[in-house]
Amino acid sequence: MPDPAAPPAPSPPRTRHLARTWVLFVAGVLAIAFNLRAAITSLPPLFPELSTRLHLGPAAVSVLASVPVLAFGVFSGVAAPLSRRFGEERVLGGAVALLAAGLILRGVAPGVLLFPGTALAAAAIALLNVLLPSLVKRRAPERAGLLIGLYLLSLSAGSILASLIAVPVYNASGGSVPLSLSVWALPALAAAVAWLPQLRYRTVPRPEAGPGARTAPLKLSRYALTWQVTAYMGLQSLTFYAELSWLPTMFRDRGVSAGGAGTLLALMNLGGAAGSLVIPVLAHRARNQQALIAATVAVSAAGLAGAWFAPLAGDAVWVLLLGMGQGASLGLAIFFTMARAPDPRVAASLSGFAQSVGYLVATTGPLVAGFLHTALGGWTVAVVVLLVITGSQLAAGWPAARAVTLPETG
Repeated sequence: MPDPAAPPAPSPPRTRHLARTWVLFVAGVLAIAFNLRAAITSLPPLFPELSTRLHLGPAAVSVLASVPVLAFGVFSGVAAPLSRRFGEERVLGGAVALLAAGLILRGVAPGVLLFPGTALAAAAIALLNVLLPSLVKRRAPERAGLLIGLYLLSLSAGSILASLIAVPVYNASGGSVPLSLSVWALPALAAAVAWLPQLRYRTVPRPEAGPGARTAPLKLSRYALTWQVTAYMGLQSLTFYAELSWLPTMFRDRGVSAGGAGTLLALMNLGGAAGSLVIPVLAHRARNQQALIAATVAVSAAGLAGAWFAPLAGDAVWVLLLGMGQGASLGLAIFFTMARAPDPRVAASLSGFAQSVGYLVATTGPLVAGFLHTALGGWTVAVVVLLVITGSQLAAGWPAARAVTLPETG
């Protein structure tokens, strides 16, 4: 006998409408996520070709490698105010359109617009990085875990595919720099189209109430724990973006083909995807994360050292290890912004602070590695410096990995 107090079951048309709405939302999220790294990881395998064809000096290539990281640091903080004014769906729609525009511009006239187009695309990605997971949690809280997992898989797929096919696309285009750069606007345009149904919604984050809601970021800077989390994120990002930018060139200097170097970068990104998916589960179950910090630093250091110093026969194993260590380190850095906060408000502030400052620190990674290579004519010193910085992640991460939290007042 049906329960008279139970709400009526949705009618078939209503059920179909809800299912269609959900499918369109998921499709839009996954389409955008696919583009969050492809525009970046498609560049390093082609750095030697870009340098030759566009007459870019070593310093210019180093700056090009740093542009996306700098944009992440500068523009991540703009996302929240824009979303409060216009709604998250509309800001995301505008950002993915800007991403496509930046990729088209740098492809149409790379001799003039390579840097501005890359900066515009990276600024758009910074907004997408911040707002897409936030919108998922607001629009689908009961399925947020599943959808965030799918989001990470799509992001990783774009990153891996871009690394893998950047050189084959360049070769298939007859060595055309404009075609090999602008092709990445196609998935961005597809994502913009996939997101169109979401523009009729306007999800606006609620302003936080209570003491200190508006001053949390400033108050957070008073605490050593804030700087420990920020330092760990900054150092991890510094080594990651230096390795992402220069690993293909390092392998090509060791005699690996252009396509082979791109494949190795794809393997590093594959290892990173695996590490970032596994480590949050382990971190959540651990009383503190100090053992995990030590393990990720050791794996990252072993992978980097092996990639440069070990025989090339084992290069695939070493880059997979390197990627797993880097992915796990990133997962821990993000975990700390949540676990070291007493409530969602402080977590959001800590995440924004750590990412903004951390990405600005990370900007120096590609620049320093490129400068050392140019100045010394080899990669050994640059690799040793990156190994030292990798080791310093242990010093920053060890206190951040303690089972402590910031005060509730932020």
